Amino acid sequence: MLKLKIHYDKEKLFEIIDKVVSRTMSMDLTWEWPCGVGFYGICRAYEATGKKEYIDMLAKWVDEYIELGIPPFTVNTCAMGHTMITLYEVTGDEKYWKIALDKLDYLRTKALRFGDGVLQHTVSVNNDFPEQAWADTLFMAAYFMLRMGKKLGDEDIIADALNQFYWHIQYLQNKSSGLFYHGYNNLTKDNMSGFYWARANAWAAYTMAQSKHIINYLYPLFMEIDSSLRDQLSAIKLLQTENGLWRTILDDPDSYEEVSASAGIGAAMILNENILHTKYAQKALEGVIANIADDGRVLNVSAGTAVMKTREDYRSVPKTWTQGWGQGLALAFLSAASYCI
Repeated sequence: MLKLKIHYDKEKLFEIIDKVVSRTMSMDLTWEWPCGVGFYGICRAYEATGKKEYIDMLAKWVDEYIELGIPPFTVNTCAMGHTMITLYEVTGDEKYWKIALDKLDYLRTKALRFGDGVLQHTVSVNNDFPEQAWADTLFMAAYFMLRMGKKLGDEDIIADALNQFYWHIQYLQNKSSGLFYHGYNNLTKDNMSGFYWARANAWAAYTMAQSKHIINYLYPLFMEIDSSLRDQLSAIKLLQTENGLWRTILDDPDSYEEVSASAGIGAAMILNENILHTKYAQKALEGVIANIADDGRVLNVSAGTAVMKTREDYRSVPKTWTQGWGQGLALAFLSAASYCI
């Protein structure tokens, strides 16, 4: 099979990765989803570069937090489970694996669900968004569950994870456009404001592309994920801007270009291994790198975003500050690109 090829200086790419990792570790992130996504990116950077110091930095941070006390679990805080998997795999320390198992148990037995066992998106211990499904859950929980199920060799966990993907696809993807809505409200049976938020599409595309590397076509739902991703990326590629990025509302020409979503989408294109997406992934890499400061800050990343009520609300979400998810998705993209050079 022909391989997607990216043209960039690999040594320079690794230098950029190192800067982004250093900046991420200098942030005062807490045990929450921004940290979970940021540290996930550092784990991918370790795998791409082989730099053990990245793991050492993560282990030191996590060990200190364990002593201080880990906060109560939510769907969002389960994003930190990704780092626990990697720390356990590299160090063999059972304390990291125990935390990963505890997070898995929370998602399997305690987290709020609705309908056909669909995880409700939770950002706190309160019932903030009753019977709502957000694309974010695919990264924070479903993808984590799939990784754990595969590692444990537990088909029930794998089935639960794939059920999350199935229903999030049904609830969030517009079959006509191929694009994903931000959220779904099961109480009102609608997609609320109904916008194609870019980072929602990044969460969906990236996790579906990664899932295809965990399961294969012998799983019936493999083709559901494969077809969903195919239709999504075929639509998204046409909305890429001249700068190689995607706008925070994908089909809104007046929305600003948003870098975390662009990184997630670019990474998904690489991981999906369709050579027809080569030019879009190449352009996205150049666009994302152009938005990385010399000190490793990933620029023009939108702040945390609930399902907003209006188009103008999405346009008005600030993009001034360094965000853990911007750092992490950029690292995931740069790391994926390094294998294609």
